[in-house]
Amino acid sequence: MDLISLIFLSCALAMDSFAISLCKGFSVKNLQIKHYILTSFYFGGFQALMPAIGYIMGVSFEPFVRPIDHWIAFILLSFLGIKMIKEGFENENCPNDSNQFNFKIMCTLSIATSIDALAVGIGFAFLNVNLILALFLIGFITSILCVLALKIGNSFGIYFKNKAEFLGGAVLILIGIKILIEHLYFD
Repeated sequence: MDLISLIFLSCALAMDSFAISLCKGFSVKNLQIKHYILTSFYFGGFQALMPAIGYIMGVSFEPFVRPIDHWIAFILLSFLGIKMIKEGFENENCPNDSNQFNFKIMCTLSIATSIDALAVGIGFAFLNVNLILALFLIGFITSILCVLALKIGNSFGIYFKNKAEFLGGAVLILIGIKILIEHLYFD
């Protein structure tokens, strides 16, 4: 997977965390530096950790699925993309606990928003991916986007939440199609 694809994938995976961070920014009256640090640390950290766990899981099955690895990557990314697009059309309000940044809430939200990254990590086991670079980009880009989302949410409300999820889903589907086409026609 090339660098541009990894950057787009990282942005797409960050969209759930971005949407939650928008809600948090909207719900907190007075943002402090600790809010930015906690949001960046939890969401970026979990987004980087989950693909690593998925990769380890995927490597154990790699010899059995190598002949159909491109189809698995395509199906996983398309499924996740469709799920995110569907969520983008749902008219959800921010959860009641959006203004809380305690350990339990942040861990729960971080795990919930990074399950997609676990599935992508499984796909990494079957693709030619620089895992260290991928994990760094996923964590770093998620951290930066979540910090921006806090500020945007605090300033403008949650107007961008559904659009972010829709865009992230579309990017995941396009990356899945790219992987499939590359493998079927250029490998």
